[in-house]
Amino acid sequence: MHSTPVSLLERLRRPDDADAWVQFVSLYTPLLYAWARSAGLSEADTADLLQDVFLAVLRQMPTFEYQPGKSFRAWLHTILLNRWRTLQRRRAPRSVPAEQLDGVPGEGEPNLPAEAEEQRELVRRALTLIERDFTPATWQAFRQVVVLERRPAEVAAELGMSVNAVYLARSRVLRRLGEQLTGLID
Repeated sequence: MHSTPVSLLERLRRPDDADAWVQFVSLYTPLLYAWARSAGLSEADTADLLQDVFLAVLRQMPTFEYQPGKSFRAWLHTILLNRWRTLQRRRAPRSVPAEQLDGVPGEGEPNLPAEAEEQRELVRRALTLIERDFTPATWQAFRQVVVLERRPAEVAAELGMSVNAVYLARSRVLRRLGEQLTGLID
């Protein structure tokens, strides 16, 4: 019997699920990188910050509970922002007490970019990750109907498939995409 795959967020609660962590890092590194670079950090500082963020996520995931209506992306941004502030505190002149920096937005502090754009990027990255799970014909039928917005009958005729097979291909890929992104996109 084939069971429904557990969502990525649920799998991340198990630190030993290496495949889940590889997927998560593949999905979120570009987003976290963009946030860190928007704060003006160097490549080296960005790499260090991302390591700190992923380590914090790894430590917090076993007790993390996704709450519908809450933003996973905002939670991740908060972790990045807190780690960024810690980095800024370490660099602050010794004459300024670190507690004075708490809660004060710094110049160049990373902002949350446009959510719709980030969600599109996550979907694009998730599609890249799941493409290998499908036959080329299934993937092509999905791509033609969903991405290129072609009529299923046209795609079926072009690919030598039944219209029903095209609909099934679309459905399978969308279901897998939904499983991949459950809880990750608000």
